[in-house]
Amino acid sequence: MTAETAEQKKSWASNTIFVVVSALVAVFGSIIGVQLIAQLGITPNTSIIGVLVAIIIARVPLGWFRQFRDVHTQNLVQTTMSAATFGAANSLLLPIGIPYALGMPNLVWPMLIGSGIALAIDVFIFYKVFDSRLFSANESWPVGVATAEALKAGDSGGKKAGLLGVGILVGIAGSYFGVSMSAFGVAFIGNIWALSFFGIGLLAGGYSEPLFGIDITAEYIPHGMMIGAGMVALGQFIFILAGKKDKSGKSDQTIDVAQTSSPEESVGAISENSGYRSLQTVGRREPTRTEKGVRRTFVVGSILYMAGALILAAAGGILTQMSGWQIVTFILFAAVATFSSEVIVGIAAMHSGWFPAFAVTLIMLVIGLLIGFPPAALALLAGYVAATGPAFADMGYDFKTGALIRRGVPIAQELYGRRQQLKAGIIGFVVAFVVVALAHESLFSQGLIPPVDKVFATTIETGVTGSAGLKLFLWAIPGAIVQLIGGPKRQVGIMFATGLLIVNPLAGWAVVIGIILRIIVAKIWGQKAESATYTLAAGFIAGDALFNFFSSIWKAR
Repeated sequence: MTAETAEQKKSWASNTIFVVVSALVAVFGSIIGVQLIAQLGITPNTSIIGVLVAIIIARVPLGWFRQFRDVHTQNLVQTTMSAATFGAANSLLLPIGIPYALGMPNLVWPMLIGSGIALAIDVFIFYKVFDSRLFSANESWPVGVATAEALKAGDSGGKKAGLLGVGILVGIAGSYFGVSMSAFGVAFIGNIWALSFFGIGLLAGGYSEPLFGIDITAEYIPHGMMIGAGMVALGQFIFILAGKKDKSGKSDQTIDVAQTSSPEESVGAISENSGYRSLQTVGRREPTRTEKGVRRTFVVGSILYMAGALILAAAGGILTQMSGWQIVTFILFAAVATFSSEVIVGIAAMHSGWFPAFAVTLIMLVIGLLIGFPPAALALLAGYVAATGPAFADMGYDFKTGALIRRGVPIAQELYGRRQQLKAGIIGFVVAFVVVALAHESLFSQGLIPPVDKVFATTIETGVTGSAGLKLFLWAIPGAIVQLIGGPKRQVGIMFATGLLIVNPLAGWAVVIGIILRIIVAKIWGQKAESATYTLAAGFIAGDALFNFFSSIWKAR
């Protein structure tokens, strides 16, 4: 046996072990996801749990497991676990629970097929647009920052590990006493303008009724604000894509990566036609995705969403229930709704680490009711929209983590690492689909349906009055104005509406206090305190995630 053959066998064995371990981790994550969303209606962030699992696997005293001691391999493991958790819970089980809650079990399997298609398109689009000017690797993605800090602390130890440990303990303690430590930690990491309006929205939504006697949900204020802000945000996206061409060295929303020492190393691998910038034009702070590639991705994605909506309608047997114009409207609106959902959810996740996926789905459902789609079509529409967004946001966190732990590597290596993360995520999503396909009948027969599905079902059954449409329209106007004034960089309209949709005033106080402390620290210590602050903030988020994860597991017993 030659040395080359022996090395190939060793590599094959190593890859096989990685795939098997990743699949097992994905099964674990999928089971956690479906159990918690079915019983408690929540899906905890399992990225930090994935890091802990990867570190534990790395301690297995067998030669084949030596590869898991590498921080990049550990990142792939956490990517797989978080993808499986969010994929199984939010993108698959939740959508198929909607027709079941409506008493239409015959639509469960068509909905599973449709949500699987939507999930796949969601993942495809995000992979193609991450690290562009629109969804920059240099933006906050707070959960991704926290996960990267945990990986780096576990790898390097020392002072960073100590700071992270202190942050985790404080995060656990604060969470135990009811403080939203994830919101507190995000305040030290995210965009200050975006987070300030997020915090104001949280406070306004939490105290509007006890202080002023206004039930903003009954008045459709958050929904209208989000519709207005979302429409303007989409317009801003389109304007940026259509109106600005690539200019080397001009972008300030880009990833901090180094050039390859020799541009000839990867000629043909990275080019304008592939949607990447050429190595010759990539500087330390240039995005790796071109506007041309992003435009093409959104066009292709929209076509795929329309095709998916048609397949869903055919599989669900609803084509015969609608007239010709309703079928066309359904397909077009489903594509617009899913596209809007992933953009709005992606923006919120990028700036704050929180995303209003349930609320955006409800908004699109209400619009569908106003259009006049029949109940079966509305059930499939809501599920189709719900399947998009969470995976978009989750992959953003994972890719941000990868970008941070690969910082300073050649461009070709960064792109290779990102592709490996995509493959790890696909393992998680495929396993999630299998787990949900096998487990949903048992869960539903026990009455374990995601609570939000009952909200969607009730909304479809009861409908909305004519006044609801007027309220949505009226409150869409201030939402649009706020988003327009803030501009595409700050996204204050989206973030304010996100805060209004999430009833959690304590989180609002946590964000506001965190921002105030961040400003004070910056005034006193300046840039030199930034690294330590980030590590502590990551610990707050990690501690909150750990506490909520294990307390959720305990409640679900």
